Amino acid sequence: MPDILAALLDACERTPGAPAMTLGRRTLSYGQLSARIHGIAAALTEQGMLPGDRMLFSVRPGLDGICLALGTIAAGGTIVFADPGAGEAMFRARAGLAAPKWVAAESLLYAVSRGPLRRLARSRGIDLPDYRSVVPDARHIYSGPWLPGVPRGALRLRGLSRPPAAVSKPGVEALIIFTSGTTAHPKAVVHSRASLGTGLADFAAHVGFVPGEVVLTDQLMVGIPALIAGAHWVLPPAGADPGAKPDKYLPLLAGADVLFAVPAALDALLTSDVRAELRLVLIGGAPVLRPLLERVRAQLPGTGIRAIYGMTEILPVAIADGDEKLAFDGAGDYVGELMEAVDARIDDGELVVAGEGLGGYLGEAPLTELRTGDLARIEGGRVILGGRSKDMFIRGTTNVYPGLYEPVIAGIPGVRAAALVGVPNDIGDDELVLAIVGDASRVAAALPGLIDAAVMPDRIVTLDALPTKGRSQKLDRAALRGLV
Repeated sequence: MPDILAALLDACERTPGAPAMTLGRRTLSYGQLSARIHGIAAALTEQGMLPGDRMLFSVRPGLDGICLALGTIAAGGTIVFADPGAGEAMFRARAGLAAPKWVAAESLLYAVSRGPLRRLARSRGIDLPDYRSVVPDARHIYSGPWLPGVPRGALRLRGLSRPPAAVSKPGVEALIIFTSGTTAHPKAVVHSRASLGTGLADFAAHVGFVPGEVVLTDQLMVGIPALIAGAHWVLPPAGADPGAKPDKYLPLLAGADVLFAVPAALDALLTSDVRAELRLVLIGGAPVLRPLLERVRAQLPGTGIRAIYGMTEILPVAIADGDEKLAFDGAGDYVGELMEAVDARIDDGELVVAGEGLGGYLGEAPLTELRTGDLARIEGGRVILGGRSKDMFIRGTTNVYPGLYEPVIAGIPGVRAAALVGVPNDIGDDELVLAIVGDASRVAAALPGLIDAAVMPDRIVTLDALPTKGRSQKLDRAALRGLV
């Protein structure tokens, strides 16, 4: 079974002098990357990290942050990705479930999560946790310059290095990623080095990264397989958000061979009239629909397209060539050929997947298979989707299960009933609309901290009643979508 870290370090040994990662004017060669990973692992071990220790991780993608994540895994630890934008209550609930012994955060987060700066942040709608106290007795690592609020005795990331030591054996955990959930019931996916290695090896093989080519992305799950293949991973600088600020991102494409983008970000780049000589565009994180593919083909006629279908629990499940996807004229959404390491079956119309790349859920029994919630059929190893078998819609890169949040929202004083619905657009994203029966005047102010920040509605509407259907008077989401 592939080990993601071993595969990466093998790539470092093959071409130690070749560029591995670049951010701005700073580049690490493959040899320097290997030394940094080993050096951080040795330093963490010297500081007391034990195999199985978890690290709450709030460091933006960058050379030092990626090396810290990989060095932690090399020391036998587990990275727990924690989004500070989720709100303090959600952040504390997730930290409580993960029970980390280490916290890694940017110095700015320590500074603005205490005292006057915290009050200022809250006045602007940013509810940050107190990074000094969110995990009692934690060891702290900070990135960036020292700022007031950084705990006494915290380790500076840039200075975290020791003579290289041996990498630990693969453990049962390497990465924890929180998904949709509430403060009462946070949910997280757990991956091992082996499950990550299996999925990303499949991904790299199917995409066909070329040694030395430039891959532009801030996504770990794309950058790591690119490194394993010997490519040159270039990270966009802070503030160069292709979705929010495409004009700042466009100049980066001039030197790129491969671009990864979620549909909403790619839509923004195309709207800004992107013109680039790319070998390949990778699209994932949300449904990839025909209108977007047609625009890519029209504006980037010589560029290959790969549409990625997967989920946090197992990535990828299938990958489709863009031209094959456009040529498909059957019923449903063709999402590509199943990956070699993925086993799939159809149960009562629903796609069920399994394989060595399948992760599990934190605090639950290991998964043997995953019900995807997608209605599908499989024809000759090709997967065609036909809608959802359960209530779920997509907001950005987040799968939103409304049943998790509606009871919480309905508990707000003055609210008699609440329902969330996604109104899809032609790039596979959903506008999130909250329908309220009752007094909605206090709802918007009450939502931060009650629900995940990624699920905050785009609009709130008030109705006299929610539409229902059948003898059971079940909520009719299709009718509600039409109403809003």
